[in-house]
Amino acid sequence: MASRTPAEHLTVEDVLAELDALEDPKIREVNQRHGNDIGVNLSKLRAIAKRLKTQHDFAAELWDTGDPQARLVAILISSPKKYTAEQLDVMLRDTRVPKVQDWLINYILKKNPESEDRRILWMNDVDEDVAAAGWALTSHAVAQGVDNLNLKELLEEIEEQLQQAPERLQWAMNECLATIGIHSAKHRKRAIEIGERLGVLKDYPTPPNCTSPYAPAWIEEMVSRQKV
Repeated sequence: MASRTPAEHLTVEDVLAELDALEDPKIREVNQRHGNDIGVNLSKLRAIAKRLKTQHDFAAELWDTGDPQARLVAILISSPKKYTAEQLDVMLRDTRVPKVQDWLINYILKKNPESEDRRILWMNDVDEDVAAAGWALTSHAVAQGVDNLNLKELLEEIEEQLQQAPERLQWAMNECLATIGIHSAKHRKRAIEIGERLGVLKDYPTPPNCTSPYAPAWIEEMVSRQKV
């Protein structure tokens, strides 16, 4: 039986130096177009985290550097359930880089039970990025079948706000609209009707063999796969 490779123990300076050595100007140029201050290939960044394994306290040190790339490593080596609701709230509000926020949502917030208690507060926050995170978590809750959701009210709120919402929040609300249509047969027709009437992301360029973010098309594609 093979023995497990032990976690490496590096300093913050060690990790920052490794990330600096992996800097690729072309990658940074592409990422900056999307608001991401990141110049490292993410597969190589993940390799650093894989060597470190889970080191929750060290993750906090990396997060505190404020460096977006170090924060991605921090997210990967964290223990998601160890964060308190207050810590999650501070981290979310301190995250302005889209890729860091995406990873924070997917790798930590979705795995921490405290997030469900904060989700509604976040989705109604005046900070657009925080609100977007709240809606992303609501989509996750819909997909997981959380029983305290009022899908009718969510659809009403989406119908009222979706067209005027700023870009990041609009994407998150649109995802929630599609998720309701995909996972709730009862509300599917209504979700499709809202998407068709509002037309949000209808003309978004979608590569071949990829699912359109236009909610009616998204819903129909995913439901058709469920029937196969």
